[in-house]
Amino acid sequence: MPFTLLMPKLSPTMEGGTIVKWHKKENDLVKEGELLFEVATDKATVEHTALDGGYLRKILVTEGKDAVVGQEVAIFAATKEESIDAFLPKLKIEEKKVQNEEVAEVKISVAPKAKVVSSEPEFVQEPPLEGYEFEFPTGIAQDRAFASPLAKKIAKEKNIDLSSIKGSGPQNRIVSEDLKDVQGAEIPFHLQKLPGVQPGAYHLESLTPMRKVIGKRLQSSKSYIPHFYVSQTVHAEGLIALRDQLKSVGHGFTFNDFMIRACALALKKHPNMNTGFNNIDQSIIHFETIDLSIAVSVPGGLITPIIRHADFKNLSQLSIEMKSLAKSAKDGKLKPEQYKGGSFTISNLGMHAVKSFTPIINPPQACILGVGGILDEPVVKNGQVIPGKVMTLTIAADHRVVDGIDAAIFMKTLKAYLESPSVLLI
Repeated sequence: MPFTLLMPKLSPTMEGGTIVKWHKKENDLVKEGELLFEVATDKATVEHTALDGGYLRKILVTEGKDAVVGQEVAIFAATKEESIDAFLPKLKIEEKKVQNEEVAEVKISVAPKAKVVSSEPEFVQEPPLEGYEFEFPTGIAQDRAFASPLAKKIAKEKNIDLSSIKGSGPQNRIVSEDLKDVQGAEIPFHLQKLPGVQPGAYHLESLTPMRKVIGKRLQSSKSYIPHFYVSQTVHAEGLIALRDQLKSVGHGFTFNDFMIRACALALKKHPNMNTGFNNIDQSIIHFETIDLSIAVSVPGGLITPIIRHADFKNLSQLSIEMKSLAKSAKDGKLKPEQYKGGSFTISNLGMHAVKSFTPIINPPQACILGVGGILDEPVVKNGQVIPGKVMTLTIAADHRVVDGIDAAIFMKTLKAYLESPSVLLI
């Protein structure tokens, strides 16, 4: 008997996905356990294997198309000959008389698309300009000159400044004869090419399932969570020196490793920052373990693998685990328990020489730390302006849970740990 294959739920947060590739064609025999298709979910591209065998009689969702969890994506049957008409999309048959003959007219009943109700205003992209002719600017205001149309045309072609020409026409109007022996300015620097597209030209790209989830969650976070921000500068000379010393004896650590360790210790000292907000019953979540979500950039989006019980692990153990999690994230092989949850998020853009940025809270967590790069800046020490290495940290906090004084004290502790980094080795 024929049966339909439904889009499976391949991750705890998956609501739908995009069929990336079918590994079987229509009428192929599919055996149990064989790779059937790949689907891009909100977290990664996942392979789906057949749970039951049979002939793939009809693909209902083709490559590149989206399907929600539970939607019919294909029809299977035990044989190639078995009828699957009853499983095809329903067709409404209406009988109608045409020229005194009874004929059956087949009409497809299409349900009208439900309009998505959203409070977000619509921003419409302006179309490309039509009839636009590109010109290189010359710095010469030809339109204001008192000259005949032909004289202006010649001046434009020869790059002649009409303001320097004395006209011989009526009322000193410049005419074409006045430009006969005038040399125009040379084209500067190099021969320039004309652009091949109209101003404002653009193309559209569909959001990946991962990018859709990121957009939905962060838009909701920014819209409904009362963010406030506290920034702190850290003098990083000691941190750089310790890292170099450890590297010289064969222990390679990243600055992010030190940041993870410092955050774990600071959260242990200030548990009121290791919190979240439950918007279902309007309650504060007090996380009893320090589980650090670390933002990792992956193809098509961002994911936050989690270091569990971070305060129980030393610098070396944190470094090893972070490298392993980052590799799994980039390979799309994180398990749900490795990215689902977390109590505090760290987002580090320091490796890209970013001075500072204001991150968006990852709900239901109450806080996220944005880490900037270590930059060369003048600093004042003992009344003297000297070269320094400065790092800027910015924490975004949920004001429903955390007060400004709490964030300030936490950042002060974090600064103390990073400026006396030997404590991070204990």
